Amino acid sequence: MNVMPLLMLVAGSAAVAGAARRTPVPAPLLLVAAGVAVSAVPGVPRYALDPGIVLPLLLPPLLHTAALDSSYLGLRANLRPVALLSIGYVLFATLAVGYAAHLLLPGLPRSAALVLGAVVAPPDAVAATAIARRLGLPQRITTILQGESLVNDATAITAYRVAVAAAVGEGLDWAEGAEEFLLAAAGGVGVGLVLMVPLHWLRTHLREPLLQNTLSLLIPFTAYAAAESVHASGVLAVVVVALYLGHRFWQVDFATRLQERAVWRMAAFLLESSVFALIGLQATVVLRGVAPYGAGRATAYAVAVFLAVVVARFVWVYPSAYLPFVLSARVRARETPPTWKEAMVVGWAGMRGVVSLAIAFSLPVVVHDGGPFPGRALILFLTFTTVIGTLAVQGLTLPLLIRVLRLPTGHPHAVTLAEAQAQSAASAAAEQRLEELLADEHNALPAPLADRLRAVLDRRRNAVWERLGAVGERTGESVDDTYRRLDREVIAAEREVFVRLRDEQRIDDELLRTLMRRLDLEEATAYREE
Repeated sequence: MNVMPLLMLVAGSAAVAGAARRTPVPAPLLLVAAGVAVSAVPGVPRYALDPGIVLPLLLPPLLHTAALDSSYLGLRANLRPVALLSIGYVLFATLAVGYAAHLLLPGLPRSAALVLGAVVAPPDAVAATAIARRLGLPQRITTILQGESLVNDATAITAYRVAVAAAVGEGLDWAEGAEEFLLAAAGGVGVGLVLMVPLHWLRTHLREPLLQNTLSLLIPFTAYAAAESVHASGVLAVVVVALYLGHRFWQVDFATRLQERAVWRMAAFLLESSVFALIGLQATVVLRGVAPYGAGRATAYAVAVFLAVVVARFVWVYPSAYLPFVLSARVRARETPPTWKEAMVVGWAGMRGVVSLAIAFSLPVVVHDGGPFPGRALILFLTFTTVIGTLAVQGLTLPLLIRVLRLPTGHPHAVTLAEAQAQSAASAAAEQRLEELLADEHNALPAPLADRLRAVLDRRRNAVWERLGAVGERTGESVDDTYRRLDREVIAAEREVFVRLRDEQRIDDELLRTLMRRLDLEEATAYREE
């Protein structure tokens, strides 16, 4: 087995994604562009987007890590808009885009057009949420976009299966399709509810961080496979389990949390980078299949479907944002309606991604009577161009739109103030507990050590308040930033001594690693994440 193409894909994707961080271009778009360019180079291996790999092997970990970072409380507070987008919008887009494609594309049967509608219906909000966080969008918009991306794949996959069954002649009507969707959704949620408690119990009772993180890596695949084995939604099972585990992450020991966060951040980075590069690498395969249509006609079809996708989202977003407030007094009393600017951002943040392409590539080649699947090559091409078009047009212009609209954002000092107040309350409780412990003769400590514990608590409490203080005239730093910089220099000096002692063979490598880990943990506790 030649593993070189896989290594080239992963290494190249990581390099491009790393370079994207130094440019204003969103990483997904740059990765797709690089994939398209590389696909045209003679001699480059063919990278087939196999749905048998993407859906069961790549989608679960991506969903899992996104759900772990989501807020269960935030999703629960925004359940209605999330459901309207992840379920209502996907079904609406399936019908609207499918009907528009049937009218605009001569020769494409209605059943095949609905398949196209289901394929391009689910937005991939990875890029949108990344942009939202970077530009400081209101948390509600970020939560809604993230929640939509967690659930909409399940809706789209189910709608796709119904549409394909009708297209190949299995005789499945839309009433049966609705029943299948409800059963798949209920089954996926049910499997997730059954698995989440025992999996969390197992995580909290394993004492070895390596075993705990091995389990963490297996959980999304286990949940997905268990649900799919009973013909339920594997996507929803993964999301339910991950939301539960993420909500209770604090019950796992600190060593596992530190290791798990690093592992999943690396895994998500490599998977997302490789997936978007794979999209671009499909260019030659897709373009070869649509050659009989001619460049002009194929381009016109692509533009028409792209516009249908964009318009359909706005047609759904604005009514779904405001009608609940018009129709329900209870909603008006409990919630504040979104502004037109917020609805505009949600409507424009409809970039499509790898799930659409993976679903499209899983289209059957023939129907039940042995004939070719109608318009299969055209559906692949239009899915590809819609993904590329939304990433390019909406992905590039979304940051500009956010700046032009000047949405209100949380002031950094307000966030720091909330952090300081929370830390102050926690430190007060810790101080009280420390004095109770020291009052017990079984916990007697020499005065210097007891004072050191108190000093640690004072340092944690005061550090956040210091970030609210004045900035130094010469350094441009707050007192806390200066403290951190000096502390880093001191720790670096200690590291140099440890390495010199190892090089002089006064300590061995095992002891060096122990001392280095101690300094690493001390440095990790001293600095907040950038």
